[in-house]
Amino acid sequence: GVCFSDLGGVTFFRLHESPEEEPHILLECDSGVLEAIQKHLKLYKIRRKVNITPCLDLSLWAVVPREKAGDITSSLAKRADQALILTPDPRTEVMGWRLITKKGANLSEIIPGSQIGNIQDYHRHRYKQGIPEGVKDLPPGVALPLESNLAYMNGISFTKGCYIGQELTARTHHMGVIRKRLLPVHFSAPLPKDNIPEGAEIVTESGKSAGKFRAGGDELGIALLRLANINEPLCLNIGGEKMKLTANIPEWWPKPASK
Repeated sequence: GVCFSDLGGVTFFRLHESPEEEPHILLECDSGVLEAIQKHLKLYKIRRKVNITPCLDLSLWAVVPREKAGDITSSLAKRADQALILTPDPRTEVMGWRLITKKGANLSEIIPGSQIGNIQDYHRHRYKQGIPEGVKDLPPGVALPLESNLAYMNGISFTKGCYIGQELTARTHHMGVIRKRLLPVHFSAPLPKDNIPEGAEIVTESGKSAGKFRAGGDELGIALLRLANINEPLCLNIGGEKMKLTANIPEWWPKPASK
């Protein structure tokens, strides 16, 4: 079977030439930056007659398989007509599928025998896999594309035209060394719910800085870590207390992992 999780913190924009026309593009975004992204898109549309409107009538679901993805692909395909969009998650196979429906759709009809989970189930799954998502995991103006593993998740084009940060990103990819990466981490005890400062420091046993905590819940999370330190004993400094953690290289990364 599969587990559905309703991703309530996500909003879509519909981009189309006229209100009567079917949309050419649906853009998924973190609801926390809805207004900022809408303003950004309108700034760069110049004089093109493109309408940009939030799709508040749509719901996004993560469909995470409980067994190998290939075992249920045919079942999903047979019922794809009952969903607006049902497509493999473009980031990596381990994240299953993205399902877009009208609000209030009956999910048990789309995939019989499925189980509806909650948003915490989804976040636990992606933290285990080291998948960042949203502005908390990828702070605007702070997170760098290559350090965030976006090249591993179909998130960077090295062939398209100019975009902000293209020169630095392309040069680092082709000629540089990526010394830090966003990695899944496992803590020795559940994380406190509230008092972890943004970008809390992670250190080695000797007290040397090894990286920064990004986000997490319970005993799982993701952190930006120096690759040279990931096999050492590490700990997170929280208000004078030290929480031990371990990091690992995700199985879905390309092998051997590039620079």
